[in-house]
Amino acid sequence: MQDQENQEVSNQPEAADAAAPAAAQAAPANEPGLEEQLSATEAKLAEMHDAFMRAKAEADNIRRRAQEDVSKAHKFAIESFAEAMVPVRDSLEMALKVEAPTVESIKEGVEMTLKQLTAAFEKNRLVEVMPQPGDKLDPNKHQAVAVVPSDQEANTVVAVLQKGYMIADRLLRPAIVTAAAPK
Repeated sequence: MQDQENQEVSNQPEAADAAAPAAAQAAPANEPGLEEQLSATEAKLAEMHDAFMRAKAEADNIRRRAQEDVSKAHKFAIESFAEAMVPVRDSLEMALKVEAPTVESIKEGVEMTLKQLTAAFEKNRLVEVMPQPGDKLDPNKHQAVAVVPSDQEANTVVAVLQKGYMIADRLLRPAIVTAAAPK
């Protein structure tokens, strides 16, 4: 009985070995060979590498252009403001060239120059911070340098010593004020 089992076991590997070459012979007919697969994969790899290198070069170009734009923005950030300030300087220089100025002509010239300066500020969104007496003290826009006794409510503006300025929504200089002391 053992002899029969041994024969059956030894016959099974022979059957498997016989099936393997048949499968190997059938595979090349249905599927491309390993060399064809390798060349197709290499072609696909070369294509992907080319696409990667192009994308990398494009990203580098975009980064370089963005850095140039930022550099130019920093370099020429005040160009608009400078253009608006040139006429103000011209007016001041002309006022100094007047041979025999009168008080009235000086006052008129200063008023005209102030109008030019105000227009330049408005054009460049430079806004005054000028609180009125009685306004609530805003620590984001006002700097209280003294607290004085007053009939007003506590922590309100009593007097403005120097007006402040904002550029758009950003504080350039706070308004210097005195505030009412608590009662």
